[in-house]
Amino acid sequence: MKCDEIFAALTMLEKERGIPQNFMLNKIIQALTTAYKRDHEGVENVIVDVDEEKRDLRMYVQKEIVEEVEFPGTQISLEDARAISAKNSVGGIVNIPVQNVEFGRIAAGNGKQVIIQGLREAEHGMVYDEFNSKQHEILTGVVSRIDPRTGSVLLRIGTGTESTDAILAVGEQVPGETLTEGQHVKVYLVEVRRTTRGPQVLVSRTHPNLVRRLFELEVPEIFDGIVEVKSIAREAGSRTKMAVWSSDENIDPIGACVGPKGQRVAAIVDELRGEKIDIIKYSEDPAQFIAAALAPADVEDVLLSDEGKSCRVIVPDDQLSLAIGKEGQNARLAAHLTGYKIDIKPASWHED
Repeated sequence: MKCDEIFAALTMLEKERGIPQNFMLNKIIQALTTAYKRDHEGVENVIVDVDEEKRDLRMYVQKEIVEEVEFPGTQISLEDARAISAKNSVGGIVNIPVQNVEFGRIAAGNGKQVIIQGLREAEHGMVYDEFNSKQHEILTGVVSRIDPRTGSVLLRIGTGTESTDAILAVGEQVPGETLTEGQHVKVYLVEVRRTTRGPQVLVSRTHPNLVRRLFELEVPEIFDGIVEVKSIAREAGSRTKMAVWSSDENIDPIGACVGPKGQRVAAIVDELRGEKIDIIKYSEDPAQFIAAALAPADVEDVLLSDEGKSCRVIVPDDQLSLAIGKEGQNARLAAHLTGYKIDIKPASWHED
């Protein structure tokens, strides 16, 4: 049966949307065979033969040749088979053409619906592949909607047919940060999930790796691997501590991150709406690393425990509150950054 309209539609979809003809054709064939089986009880083997050059589709029901028919859906008598071809014999297989009138009715009833469904499926697949390849990267989204009930923010990310909505859940939003519709905002792509309604893109503004990626964008030495970000501890909207290191003795890793006149770090602080960023030098010596992590406080001594990752840090009496930080934040971030449990004591402290 000539199917010029179907082939023309598939050619257009491939040209305009980048959806391969074979993908859509397979969907149509699958739908036609399913529809035929639904209308003809007992039929099992249905074949659709495609001639792309002639834009022609033909449907056949495949049956086994038997002496006596027990299952009409899958069997045909030798007499009926020989009416199709005298060469047919018992045990052979014969393809019985489905009449064009019936095939046309099935195609008309299912073709358009399948194309629409297949198109949606293909686009979902393309969107999934596009964004799945960008997991753990920074994307820029435009705030399209703020749910008044849940507080979740819907962002439009990407362009053209490969754009989609991303969800910025309340827990992934920076405390105190107010977003407005139409605002451009940088987010970290945490995960892409497949759902029945298409891919679901989950993004974050609080993830520590958002800071890491922002520094990669701003600091060429990090992007090129000359300076390495060893660890990050973050309390979004308030403060971040980041440990950096360079194998090149001629490179100052902290200076590279701060940039000329502090421009690089200032750009990131601006993007994070004023979040404070402490950049410290990483050391393979745990005591040195812990002392640096407690900046801006001065440290007199670091006493590492013989067992486990814990230590006691001695600081000048007048530095105790600075080392601990407001509501314990400085000590908490330093512990997270280094992986050590830190017990801070003033120099005047004496163990009983």
